[in-house]
Amino acid sequence: MKRIAIVGSGPTGIYTFFSILKNPIPVAITVYERAEEAGVGMPYADEDNSRLMLANIASIEIPPIFSRYLEWLKSQSPAHLARYGVQTDTLHERQFLPRILLGEYYRDQFLQLVDQAKRQGFEVTVNESCEVTDLKVTDAGVTLWAEGEAVAAPFDLAVIATGHVWPDDDTATRTYFPSPWSGLIEAKIDAGNIGIMGASLSAIDAAMAVVVQHGKFTETDDQPTQFTLDDASQALQITLLSRSGILPEADFYCPLPYEPLAIVTESALQREIAAGSDGLLDRVFALIVKELEHADPAWSAKIALHTLNADTFAKAWFADRHQHGPFHWAEANLQEVERNKRDKHTVPWRYTILRLHEPVEDIVPSLTDADRERFKHGLAKVFIDNYTAIPPQSIRRLLALREAGILSLHALGEDYTMTVKDNGTVISGQDGTYEFDTFIDARGQKSMKIKDLPFPSLRQQLETTGEDFPDVADDYTLLEPPCMRGRIAFGALPYLMHDRPFVQGLTVSAEIGENIASAVSKPADRCRRRLPFIEL
Repeated sequence: MKRIAIVGSGPTGIYTFFSILKNPIPVAITVYERAEEAGVGMPYADEDNSRLMLANIASIEIPPIFSRYLEWLKSQSPAHLARYGVQTDTLHERQFLPRILLGEYYRDQFLQLVDQAKRQGFEVTVNESCEVTDLKVTDAGVTLWAEGEAVAAPFDLAVIATGHVWPDDDTATRTYFPSPWSGLIEAKIDAGNIGIMGASLSAIDAAMAVVVQHGKFTETDDQPTQFTLDDASQALQITLLSRSGILPEADFYCPLPYEPLAIVTESALQREIAAGSDGLLDRVFALIVKELEHADPAWSAKIALHTLNADTFAKAWFADRHQHGPFHWAEANLQEVERNKRDKHTVPWRYTILRLHEPVEDIVPSLTDADRERFKHGLAKVFIDNYTAIPPQSIRRLLALREAGILSLHALGEDYTMTVKDNGTVISGQDGTYEFDTFIDARGQKSMKIKDLPFPSLRQQLETTGEDFPDVADDYTLLEPPCMRGRIAFGALPYLMHDRPFVQGLTVSAEIGENIASAVSKPADRCRRRLPFIEL
């Protein structure tokens, strides 16, 4: 039997396991998970989330394993769901629910995977509370060290599915948290002046982790969400800080799976790429304009789309939010998207941008250096804002905190300074200086390089290539150095972000897992395209 190691059992590890089971020839699979329970994943683990933290994906979008997420939810007891404020009779496929529940779903599916694998004749070993500390490729295969001890027999293939990489908890202090997952959930946060860097869902999650210690939300279907602050916590003030000082949109209704685009087709993009790098970004933007005008002529006329270019489009996209102020705009946007969801109405321009971001990503390798910078500061910001729309319930909670006089949002501008002190953090931006008793950096996942790998031997082997990032094939197995071909599959998203500017989500985890599984039976047919590094 081939011996396969899967390092990490979050979504990418689970979907890899699931896809390997589709191969007709049984293999021996060993799963390594440093957490106490395999199959949950850090973003959904009980110890890293509160029940107020919502998953930014609904059942209709989650790739199923043995059952769809909604089917699994309906099989749970009403009493269990009620612990998370979820009612069985209100469940539906487009609902955003607590992350912890999604973690329970993946844990259940993982356990079923183990049973199914054994029934199919696979050998399965699951090592929980067991951290892989090193990997090294040798002539005999992949040597792996777990908890500092070398595993006796080498593996034919090792899958690195370690997921998100956040700063170590030991870099956190009582007053500074380098990420929302650096001990924040377990920490006692005193009522005071709290600063949070960011205004995306990660920042909102950080705010929820704080306010749950100091008050209570009242949420009903027929009344606005309210927040009541505890009498002993009247000093609580939370400030969100971001470069732009705007809030994300609430998630909007649209048909799923995506309907095809009319103009920005794969063949149209390939023709533009074949025409050469010079002017490529502007030619593709002209196609985007035609697509938007075709889909929504009224909106296109309203923003004078025909007068915009790849550099000015982003300013027009965000203009309404800057003009009306973040909370006033958020309330109006919330009312709009909730009305549209009730009426099952799709806003054509939003839906068009949502469907554009993945195909347009394909042009990035062919852009000139100057146009890659233009893309980064223009269209990329629009695409990211669009596909990272957040659960409406999160917006309702933000508005409730604002109404309670607890929450504010400030724009720092592009240039700001941050000084972390023993007793607090000081931020200076375009509108002044802010001092915080407690500060949480919630800017999200950063792109990682080979030098950031936590496996010393593997890192040293990869550094001999002189490259900053892993070079992988279409099945995500390493191509360089040659000794690693077919031995290591790289499915850790932070190390792929340079290569895929919009890589994110569970659907990507499923796609990566399916491709990695093909490496078990045959080598990759071709190199996966490599994109130049873009720090978004």
